[in-house]
Amino acid sequence: MNKNKSVGNDGEKTVIKYLKKHKYKIIDTNYSCKFGEIDIIAESRDYVAFIEVKTRAYGQMLEPRSAVDKRKQQRIIKTASIFLYTYESKKLPRFDIAEVIIDQKGKKTINYFENAFWQENNGYAGF
Repeated sequence: MNKNKSVGNDGEKTVIKYLKKHKYKIIDTNYSCKFGEIDIIAESRDYVAFIEVKTRAYGQMLEPRSAVDKRKQQRIIKTASIFLYTYESKKLPRFDIAEVIIDQKGKKTINYFENAFWQENNGYAGF
């Protein structure tokens, strides 16, 4: 496994712990279809959250969430549509981004953005 994949997997595990601590139920991880992949699918009380995780070392010029551009958002939305076709739920879908930033000592900080983008206009919210 290459270093980037290993760092990404570590970031996803960190976010899963965070979500469980905040009462989310993990439904699936690394769900993929022909349109793309979703890192984590989890349910909160009211939502099915489709979560893109971006893990980076502290001090990089761009914020990790900036890597989730409109093209990536469209792939996530299409992939979520396929998932929801087979997964029965009365909960609303939501698209979140979780940033995991690792400092020089290995300490991880999570920035979690609910409703980071949505299907209607594929725009960013609150950035």
